[in-house]
Amino acid sequence: MNKVLPVIVSLFVLHSPLWAAELAPAATPDTATTDKTAPQPPLPLSDLRTFVDVFERIRQSYVDPVDDKTLFENAIKGMLTSLDPHSAYLDKNDYLDLKAQTTGEFGGIGVEIGMEDGLLRVISPIDDTPAAKAGIQAGDYIIKLEDKAVKGMTMNEAVDIMRGDIGQPLKLTIQRKGEAPKKLTIIRAKIETTSVKMRMIGEDYAVVRISQFQTHTGRDLDKVLTQLKANTIPLKGIILDLRNNPGGVLAGAISVADSFLDKGLVVYTKARSEDSIEKFEATEGQILPNIPLLVLVNGGSASASEIVAGALQDQKRAIIAGTTTFGKGSVQTVLQISEDKAIKMTTARYYTPNGRSIQAEGIKPDVLIEPAKIELLGSVESYKEADLKGHLANPNEQADATNNFKPSDEQLDQDAAAPQKTTAPDNASSSKKNKKDNKGSKVNTASEKELPNSKKPILLNEKELAEDDYVLYAALNILKGAAFWQPKP
Repeated sequence: MNKVLPVIVSLFVLHSPLWAAELAPAATPDTATTDKTAPQPPLPLSDLRTFVDVFERIRQSYVDPVDDKTLFENAIKGMLTSLDPHSAYLDKNDYLDLKAQTTGEFGGIGVEIGMEDGLLRVISPIDDTPAAKAGIQAGDYIIKLEDKAVKGMTMNEAVDIMRGDIGQPLKLTIQRKGEAPKKLTIIRAKIETTSVKMRMIGEDYAVVRISQFQTHTGRDLDKVLTQLKANTIPLKGIILDLRNNPGGVLAGAISVADSFLDKGLVVYTKARSEDSIEKFEATEGQILPNIPLLVLVNGGSASASEIVAGALQDQKRAIIAGTTTFGKGSVQTVLQISEDKAIKMTTARYYTPNGRSIQAEGIKPDVLIEPAKIELLGSVESYKEADLKGHLANPNEQADATNNFKPSDEQLDQDAAAPQKTTAPDNASSSKKNKKDNKGSKVNTASEKELPNSKKPILLNEKELAEDDYVLYAALNILKGAAFWQPKP
């Protein structure tokens, strides 16, 4: 133990200046001239002795041998994961995955997760991935992975289990509020996400869906807006759908907001020092200026999604509709510490142009739209003029009684044989009617079709849209009303 202490102390002393040099550029350009923080006190020797004592006891007494490299890495992981839910140590696989996510390609089942009370909580499934197709929803808890309880695992341990070769199955158990635990087997796949998709409602309203913010999301959005501008029928409005968008690259969010703004602040970040503020401004020019815009959000809209919604709300460029967003308002900076390893550490907070902190508050919508489902009522029998005895005939002789219900012969026979009751019998035609209605009903999935680059997009029917996605239908009606107050070009 006496030999280990000087080595660890030396490592701390040697690494501290190195890490400080790497953290400095991550703060802000103004940090060098405005950072007025006092010098940090020296590392406490008594705490170092405690660390070394624990380190040595694990080496000597743990039931299985553990090499020093593993212990050091675990110590680093512990330092970071205990800070907040978003700081983490990135080993080789994690670092590669992080790089892949920014380009839109990575391996796995396609779900954004976070650790909450020792369990994995689904922030949101990524569109068109195995997780989304299996029915996993935002807010679900993953309580078992490969029949192993998640409780007690670290985030990295859980992710390691979820990671695997393409085509290999992953067994997991999810718990949803108000429902019994559900076992799923999901086949791992290469996740290739298309960040921007577009579809039309009628001929003059567009829905632009952004599932995640990647490096090229801004460029992809501009392509879609250019396509819409080229339409022969003038566009009356756009719905920017950011529901269940977990966030992503900051630059992507700034580019998206910039596409709908001519000038002004998009977002600013504030780091540890009160003076270290970095601002991001919109550039001049829009592809579709003054087009009525509605941004649709929910509890699965996080981070970069909240930056876009907050900027467009504060700049009064769009109506924000849906439910309150997730509330992730912190900035994570990736600091490379070796060729294939890095740390992801929270270094600042996001603020909207009006100075609102997104952290733990989220963006509150201008118009609240709760998830709902529209169900058509069956036809209700009623009496009209034509049903009255002795009613005047229609001159065209085309009128007929509207209430043409008659009990069937079979029903009459049953009523005659049955003992008399004081209560009226149920309507015998309802069961047949229900069977007919059920047989004739169908689930319409037109609104789920992707149209990223279609020259002739499929036009969605509003009635079908109301049945399939009520929130989007309600948002469309709000957007139509925006034409009355939206500034004219």
